[in-house]
Amino acid sequence: MGKGKSSDPRDVKRKGNTKMQLKRNIGYFDGVSFIIGSIVGAGIFVSPTGVLKHSLLNVGVALIIWTASGLVSLMGSLCYAELGTALPFSGGEYSHIKRGLGSLPAFVFIWTSTFTKPASNAARALLFAEYATQPFYGICPAPETLKKCLALAVLWSLGILNGCSVKMAAWVQTIFTLLKMTALSVIAVGGIVLLVHGRKETLARFEDAFNSEIPDASQIAEAFFQGLYAYGGWWSLNYMAEMKNPSRNIPLTVMTAVPAVIVFYLLVNISYLTVLTPKEIVSSVAVAVTWADRVIPSVAWIIPLSVAVSIFGALNSSMFTLGRLSYAGSQSGHLPVLISMLNVHTCTPAPAMIFSTTIASIFIIPSDLIMLTNYFGFSAWLMIGLTCASLIVLRYREPHLHRPYKVFLPVAFVMVAMSFFLVLAPIVWSPNLQYVYAFLFMLGSLIVYIPFVHFKLHFAFLDKITCHLQLLLEVCPADESAESKCE
Repeated sequence: MGKGKSSDPRDVKRKGNTKMQLKRNIGYFDGVSFIIGSIVGAGIFVSPTGVLKHSLLNVGVALIIWTASGLVSLMGSLCYAELGTALPFSGGEYSHIKRGLGSLPAFVFIWTSTFTKPASNAARALLFAEYATQPFYGICPAPETLKKCLALAVLWSLGILNGCSVKMAAWVQTIFTLLKMTALSVIAVGGIVLLVHGRKETLARFEDAFNSEIPDASQIAEAFFQGLYAYGGWWSLNYMAEMKNPSRNIPLTVMTAVPAVIVFYLLVNISYLTVLTPKEIVSSVAVAVTWADRVIPSVAWIIPLSVAVSIFGALNSSMFTLGRLSYAGSQSGHLPVLISMLNVHTCTPAPAMIFSTTIASIFIIPSDLIMLTNYFGFSAWLMIGLTCASLIVLRYREPHLHRPYKVFLPVAFVMVAMSFFLVLAPIVWSPNLQYVYAFLFMLGSLIVYIPFVHFKLHFAFLDKITCHLQLLLEVCPADESAESKCE
């Protein structure tokens, strides 16, 4: 660059002859921590009321729905495990949809995710700030400016951490997963002890679990939506190109983490029902806090702290996966080339982390926009359906693809059918103009895809900007070989 040198950003030299590739330094235990940390957020602590409410306070139906939601999540994660072991690349669903269904569906996915996933991270950061600041203000609400500043600080702290060191990010995730699981264990064990020594009316609540009114099909579906939302995040492991021995560790971590979450969710819900009546649970703003006030009033502050810890861990995992999604999209030419580059010192996708964190930061400012992203919830299940459809397509189109792990194929068909039901059901039952806006936004991806991806429209001045940013950030393109590692 300058003095007659090429302005092509890929010509900028890296230091030495080191191969540039994401390091495979995430092991089995780290993988389990990432999945559990991604799934377990604030929901199970704060408001597991949705399932019970839509189950018409029928304890038996609610517990069945919690179990069924977990089993659906397990089926989905096993489908993802096959794709993750056969195609162990960064980018998760994006990479699999691109391989199975083509470039356009993959671009629609990354276009939508570039909007919704950072907004979701912004919402998590704001929720963390809410729980972290509220104890200092008692019954008074904390200032909005303070919460937004703290949310921005948390976003950028985690963005920098994930952009600088995968090992440190994995270490933080492990610590916070252990802390949140300790809190869940306190609730679960406390509930079991109280149930064993419980009063007759408490035991009767479970003995007559199905005596209440039975919900109809639409109410069961609504309760199912709530349960599946609480299990969201099971797909996170497929974003990790840094997984050691993926053919072994991906299926093993999935089959460890998801069943563990199912067991904990059931035990925690049983504990809530042991201490509180169904009506008390539905009317409570934060069920875990109400539970703590009843059972351990002297140290009840532990639960709000645990909620903040849980949100922080889930946010760290989400930041990690979003950075890898942006990195994979850029490698395929669906995002600016700079985002696919790695830092020459740490071999981490620092530009991708900066990109995703910046977008999330924008959503912090007008927090009301985060509410709009609720109407993009259907898009998550649309992409899960497309991913499982990609598995089916690849089974028939590439039968000789090496698959260290293969899921029972009817499971993939069940996931495709269920995904599209979950996409259409809320739109049919609760039609809203915002769903039209969401669909138009997704279709808007064609305006960008056709000129810049299909016809490869390119502006030379962007290469000069990229070169300057490369030098500033000390990054260079990753090696194309998927097997090479950064030493």
